[in-house]
Amino acid sequence: MSLTQPHVLLVEDEPAQREVLAYNLEAEGYAVSRAENGEEAMQLVTENPPDLVILDWMMPLLSGIEVCRQLKTRPDTKAIPVIMLSARSEEVDAVRGLETGADDYVVKPYSLRELMARVRTQLRRSRPTASGETLTYGDISLDPERHRITRAGNELKLGPTEYRLLATLMEKPGRVYSRDQLLDLVWGRDIYLDARTVDVHIARLRKALTPEGQDDPIRTVRGAGYALG
Repeated sequence: MSLTQPHVLLVEDEPAQREVLAYNLEAEGYAVSRAENGEEAMQLVTENPPDLVILDWMMPLLSGIEVCRQLKTRPDTKAIPVIMLSARSEEVDAVRGLETGADDYVVKPYSLRELMARVRTQLRRSRPTASGETLTYGDISLDPERHRITRAGNELKLGPTEYRLLATLMEKPGRVYSRDQLLDLVWGRDIYLDARTVDVHIARLRKALTPEGQDDPIRTVRGAGYALG
């Protein structure tokens, strides 16, 4: 998936509903992973963390409530927004879903237009560049609308790959990304490259960010990968 294509994990055990939702999400420009039960959902989250999870409450093997609870108690996944879907319309059920950690609760049957609006709202939190928001970190600013990067007010010239790398790191400062995760996010899951490719482009990005000997904002985490700050 490309940097500009947010990744949504759709967890729904009813095939027809799953495909209708996936079709509409893809029409909005999102990359969609599908899971038909809670156990498969947790495996997919571990393999390729999404930007948003749409989660049905009633599922076999592992309920949506339990999936949500596990996601929100794990340090590496607690920040992923979760939209819970449920046929339970009682207020007590909505409260239970939200108290478990869900970021939004949508009662079935729902309006697809309303659900897509809620998806966009949650993605603004986890993928701000996808909605055109300017990112800042220290004296570094990235404007995705104008494709412009500045440091201390001076415009920097970055190649397209270095730009995508920086945007990925700036969306979640402090998060450590492995080389494989960066390959998936920046180059795409269907492109097979040596993990050392990441090291080469990180070195280029560092050089571009420090034209006048400024502090290097990118941290190398030995045995794990890279992080901003």
